[in-house]
Amino acid sequence: MTLFFRRTAARARPPVASHPRARARLGAVIAAVALIAAGSAASLAPASAAPSPTPTTGGTTSLTLSPSANGVVRAGQGLTVAVTVDNGTGTGLGATRITVAVGATPLPDRAALAAWLDGTTPVAGLATIGAADLDQVGAGATRTATVAVPGTDPQLAVRAPGVYPLAASFGSGAGTVTSTSVLVVPSDTVSTPTGLVVPITAGGQSTGLLSAAQLTDLTGPTGDLTGQLDAVAGSPALLAVDPALPASIRALGNTAPTSATAWLDRLEALPNARFALQFGDADVSAQLHAGQPVPLQPTSLNAYLRPLDFLGGSAATPSPSPSATAGPTLPALDSLLAVGGTADVFWPATGTAGADVVTALGTQGTRSATTLIASTSTSEGAGGGTVAARGTSGDAPVLVYDAAVSAALRTAARTSDPARRGAPLAAATASLAFATAEANGRPLLVAVDRAADRTAAGLAAAVDAVGAAPGVSLVPVAQLGGTPAAVTVLDAAPDPVRVAAASALLAEEEQLAPLSTVLTDPTQLTGPARAELLQLLGNGWREKPGDWSTALEAHRTSTAGTLTAVSILDPTPVNLAGSGASLGVWVRNDLPYPVSVTLVTSPSDPRLTVQRRTTVTAAANSNTRVKVPVEARVGNGEVTLRLQLESPTGATVGPVRSMPVSVRAEWEGLGIALLSTLVGALVLFGLIRTVLRRRKSRRADASTADASEETVRSE
Repeated sequence: MTLFFRRTAARARPPVASHPRARARLGAVIAAVALIAAGSAASLAPASAAPSPTPTTGGTTSLTLSPSANGVVRAGQGLTVAVTVDNGTGTGLGATRITVAVGATPLPDRAALAAWLDGTTPVAGLATIGAADLDQVGAGATRTATVAVPGTDPQLAVRAPGVYPLAASFGSGAGTVTSTSVLVVPSDTVSTPTGLVVPITAGGQSTGLLSAAQLTDLTGPTGDLTGQLDAVAGSPALLAVDPALPASIRALGNTAPTSATAWLDRLEALPNARFALQFGDADVSAQLHAGQPVPLQPTSLNAYLRPLDFLGGSAATPSPSPSATAGPTLPALDSLLAVGGTADVFWPATGTAGADVVTALGTQGTRSATTLIASTSTSEGAGGGTVAARGTSGDAPVLVYDAAVSAALRTAARTSDPARRGAPLAAATASLAFATAEANGRPLLVAVDRAADRTAAGLAAAVDAVGAAPGVSLVPVAQLGGTPAAVTVLDAAPDPVRVAAASALLAEEEQLAPLSTVLTDPTQLTGPARAELLQLLGNGWREKPGDWSTALEAHRTSTAGTLTAVSILDPTPVNLAGSGASLGVWVRNDLPYPVSVTLVTSPSDPRLTVQRRTTVTAAANSNTRVKVPVEARVGNGEVTLRLQLESPTGATVGPVRSMPVSVRAEWEGLGIALLSTLVGALVLFGLIRTVLRRRKSRRADASTADASEETVRSE
């Protein structure tokens, strides 16, 4: 549980970065430079349709075939492909000739496309259309070459519209290494309205809000969040925004980094429709499977707000300071979380939402919410079939995005090397070609699905590919009309690991509730607890299970420490040798806030009377000494005091402590009697001594007088 919130502001505005789309296009141009002209057409014996790594000691050798222009070849256009060899072995690969071949007949459907791309079904009758010679590829090295085929080549000049198999291969000592892709010849007779969804997220987080340092990095010229806005700018994509992002920026007030406030201004200015993901992009399905009736929401973010950060408005436009008595007005929770969307939409992680989750999300109280699901989560699309964008599952509205296209776009967004990115982009374009043909005019929906390691250039290329795909008319999701079609949502087995984590986090949050009542504002404790819970359930952790496990363990340890932050220090034994006294009890408060508790004291024996309830106000991060009046009755013996803290609501706080007390109530009377006797004896002794001294003095005086008188007589 994070209890301290330290922030630093970056004031300098960083220089504007070049647009990622421009970088992506430049990479594509470089990859498309022709190195070798087309060779003559010849038959190529069919090999394994998928990349067939060469097994050698210490690793494998693989080949990637990446067409330019997303694999689209129109009439009269040539084809350029990049072929990349990765030598993952410990032995160098000699000079190699790589051949590129294309099928004469288009693939018949999406099932055949999937089988060709994953290598389960080879295609016969491929004809060579080009080749490239590679020099030696050293152990652990990578080398890329380009093959260019002119539009006048007979294999390209006369082709009917369709999706054709494309393959590259080379021979090695261990066999033939092959990579498959596709060539798309568009018909341009179909124009299908298609929507696009793009998530705007920052990946898995373990703190409730992002720090100023994190925001500076993410919103800088090369930051991930900057790249995401660059990618969607100018497109009609529907944005799925994590509300923790604007909340983190707004919570910093006038100390927010300049780049972060500029990013937020840019997000708000985009014309794109958007909806809010769960806070932290939390796993909706795991919450419902853990027993929550509805998805959790943040309860308060006040613990992250510092009044001083809201005194002068933004750094660029200072506002008049409020009066000292009124103080600044802090933003409300809704304004912190606002992303500008109005629709109630949930987007569970792909494949996690079964019929039970969709039904539960379909009706949230009096609201009707729409759930985004992948086409493979429906019986209509489970076998690779095309499903229209708008549908209903019972009474629950759904938006169905094409799973195959979205998976390929996700892969493209994660591919940093432009020489390899053409492979998933060609796969996405080919899937879209089949989908638009099968849609029969019904609108479609695709998504650049979540990924922890998306690149700015890769995401921009994926978004551009959808808009450039033949047969696609990219429109805002709101314009995807038509009557929603009934779909059957398949069951999805809950993820036991994530459900167990959600249950554990919920239990930890419940344990903190009693402790929070010691604060004047309990949300100072419960607000961050809920925010951290949702962040730890974020879908951004799915690709980092090891890091996620570490973050969960750290949170568990922190929560355990918070639960014992307010407690009674172990008392020491006390000897009570009188009828009354005040015993000292120390109350520890490790929270950064003052707390109000009641110390409840109960004796194990009636010979000791105590003050049962003592109100304690303990300062932040301090130990406070509490005096508990006690009074001993007649009798001696051992008594144990039971010490317990309670919150103002009566909730038990911290562990119970025991204070051993040795009662010697009769010692006081005996001591007084003994002291009185001693004092009396001393007084009597003094009197006797004084009388004796006086008598002795008188006798001495009489003797002196008699002697003087005798002397006078003798004279």
